[in-house]
Amino acid sequence: MEDNDDYNGYYPWDGDFTVCSPTGCIAVVLLQIDNYTPPDCVAIYGPLRTENIGIEKIIANVISNPHIRYLILCGDDIRGHRSGSSLIALHKYGIDKQNKIVNAPGAIPYIENLESKAIKRFQNQIKIINLIGVKDKNTIDDVIQRYSKKHPPSFGKPYIAIKIKPQTSVDIEDKRALHSKIVVNYMGKIEKRRGM
Repeated sequence: MEDNDDYNGYYPWDGDFTVCSPTGCIAVVLLQIDNYTPPDCVAIYGPLRTENIGIEKIIANVISNPHIRYLILCGDDIRGHRSGSSLIALHKYGIDKQNKIVNAPGAIPYIENLESKAIKRFQNQIKIINLIGVKDKNTIDDVIQRYSKKHPPSFGKPYIAIKIKPQTSVDIEDKRALHSKIVVNYMGKIEKRRGM
């Protein structure tokens, strides 16, 4: 097994995951499940805790490796967050105009750091195997072995999802204030002064 430091250019978004086989066709998402380690034939595995940023990281990292064609969800869904069920909803229905995952049961299921093209790529590249509620090691391992033997072809070139960086504007109308025409970017740095 490898650590998660930019393995062959895959997995550009940091997170809590372990890399195994670079050409493995399976990613395993661990919900609430203790003392389970998937076999080394999987490409990558790690936990999913939140129905927003956690899902974004999974999507971005999974689509960066075109060999991954299956995503297995196992363990108990997290109460309140319902991150596993929200990921399934995103894969099936996508997001609406407010970036909310359609039909997601999670408390805050918003995807705000990914372009819609990255979500479409995830929907097209990946088949989700829903084992939510399953925590038995032998059962999960059997499913992994079954899908690993299918070994479908690569989905083409890697897709590197770029994080959307929102810009925040500060434009106070009080002409007496020196900072009234300042635009501040997402990092808090001054980009320009309007009309000054």
